[in-house]
Amino acid sequence: MTTAALDPRAGRRCHNALNTLHSMHYFAPELGAEAGALGITHPKAVNFAVRAAALGAVGPGTVAATFYNYKYEAVARHVPAVWRTASPEQVLAARARAVDAMLRRLLGEEALASAEMAEAARLALRATEVCERHARPLFAAHADLPVPGEPHMAYFHAATLLREYRGDGHLAALLSAGLDGLEALVTHTATGRGFTPKWQLMTRGWSEEEWEAARERLRGRGLLDDSGELTEEGVALRASVEADTDRLDRAPYAHLGADGVARLTELGSGFARTALAAGAFPADLIGKG
Repeated sequence: MTTAALDPRAGRRCHNALNTLHSMHYFAPELGAEAGALGITHPKAVNFAVRAAALGAVGPGTVAATFYNYKYEAVARHVPAVWRTASPEQVLAARARAVDAMLRRLLGEEALASAEMAEAARLALRATEVCERHARPLFAAHADLPVPGEPHMAYFHAATLLREYRGDGHLAALLSAGLDGLEALVTHTATGRGFTPKWQLMTRGWSEEEWEAARERLRGRGLLDDSGELTEEGVALRASVEADTDRLDRAPYAHLGADGVARLTELGSGFARTALAAGAFPADLIGKG
């Protein structure tokens, strides 16, 4: 299904709804418990292993390249050592168990068994049908995984595919804009829509000194002012990055069509609101801090 009437930002809105459901599993206690049962206990090791497992037992260079905004040395402290604790296949199985338990807790059994969940899974999977693997390493790795049979797990799988497809394109847009991994974090936080500096530093491995050095580089380029806010040039650059990302992410939503995108956004937003109301994320996660 195609349509010429698709709003250029409709795909972004749909992605945001689906990505909310995907992203919450990184903060779920169920994931920590499942990873801990495998012997993976450090929060960064859990993060790297769970997201990279679809790539296989890769080294720190591959993880740093595909994750983009994590400090290489922080990655190297846990990868590839984590694969000596548990294989990628074991990690993927643990992730699936954690996601299943998380969705049952946050959404409830009735939602998981609903016609709306089955419809959302069908629509999201249909959107992935035209996603090409070329130059999309995290998407391609996850696209090689089997589609789960249960609708809520199929929906999570499709949401993951669409998240990683957009994410791979987003890295190309950041590179084109001349933003390195840390500068991308700093400018995103400055928009008020990214993680707070506290969470960026805690999860990405950068120091406060490195964060301030990146701010200084961005001030030198006229992208941040003295208070750390985006200048007009900074706002324009971030808008350009998002527009480029939208362009690179257009295919799945054009394939789904305007009506399908609107319906998937409606369904995904409803599931996301329920999960957010149940406390899916830390209260201080998003904002300028």
